[in-house]
Amino acid sequence: MLAAHDAPKTGLLLINLGTPKSPAPHDVRVYLREFLSDPRVLDMPAWKRWLVLNLFILPFRPRRSGEAYSKIWTASGSPLLVHGTALRDKVRARLGPEVPVELGMRYAEPSIRTALGALVRAGVERVVVFPLYPQYSSAATGSSLECVFAEAGRLQNTPYLQVVPPFYDHPAFVSACAGIARGHVDVSRHEIVFFSFHGLPERQVRKSDPTGAHCLASGDCCERESVARRFCYRAHCRTTARLLAAALGLPDSRWMVVFQSRLGRDPWLVPQTDLVLAEKARQGVRRAAILSPAFVADCLETLEELALRGRETWRENGGESLDVVPCLNGDDAWADAAVRIALETCPGLAPTRETVRLAARGPA
Repeated sequence: MLAAHDAPKTGLLLINLGTPKSPAPHDVRVYLREFLSDPRVLDMPAWKRWLVLNLFILPFRPRRSGEAYSKIWTASGSPLLVHGTALRDKVRARLGPEVPVELGMRYAEPSIRTALGALVRAGVERVVVFPLYPQYSSAATGSSLECVFAEAGRLQNTPYLQVVPPFYDHPAFVSACAGIARGHVDVSRHEIVFFSFHGLPERQVRKSDPTGAHCLASGDCCERESVARRFCYRAHCRTTARLLAAALGLPDSRWMVVFQSRLGRDPWLVPQTDLVLAEKARQGVRRAAILSPAFVADCLETLEELALRGRETWRENGGESLDVVPCLNGDDAWADAAVRIALETCPGLAPTRETVRLAARGPA
């Protein structure tokens, strides 16, 4: 048995999806090419994916997406990267100097390869991999883990890996989200609260069903017990929303789950955020709030799609105010929660007085 001072050095790898280097169409094209070339994202035969990407997406979308990115870009750069870096720094401070912490992006920079290399150079032999996606999906969680395993396998001395599972129902995550939402959601003022999650093609939800017969097979499939729920993105989203609604004191009639960011013509999860916003506003709902608990950091989908276009859709159809709740970003409660969740996966990550305190205490 190794003595305590000989124990393998452990590091933490935080992973998020990625962001273009800049809003310039060239940089957006580079990002989209890498992102949409992933067979877990565009899950179709390689020849068809090539045609869709090169004939229908890359000739047109980079300029449109670049214009959208330019509306949310900050002086410090991409909001997703800015907030991710802030979280990394706060987690570093909480874990202490003996635990290297890096942020890697599945697409673009800083890449998973770059982050993993930095951990290895710091002497890390064991890596706790923390995908910052609360709900599991093959397109995000699965793709990121596949990339980590491949990059680790390239190294001569392959580090030992431990993976933080989806934390969609973790009390610390729910508490951190609710803490931010309470400053923006007023049950006495908002007639309805939308929980908007990133959408997925229905076929991807079905593909993740190990039984092949449960997901999307009935109207109440997400509420019925099944092994399929372990990897069901839709069930994870609905659970997150239900827990947050309870934490915020929302009656069932005052909240609903919606899905945003549809791409292509195939059937995606419904109801769609933009269509519901228009419908509810036309029905006479005037004041609403919207949360996006599939994202731990504000990004294009929250700042442009919801806060700009979502509000525009709301007002064009008769709504008065649509309050968009910020994501967790670099909030202190989220940094505490991230450390606690990581420590539950790997208790020996950083056995210091501070981290033991964070791991032991319950949600605020």
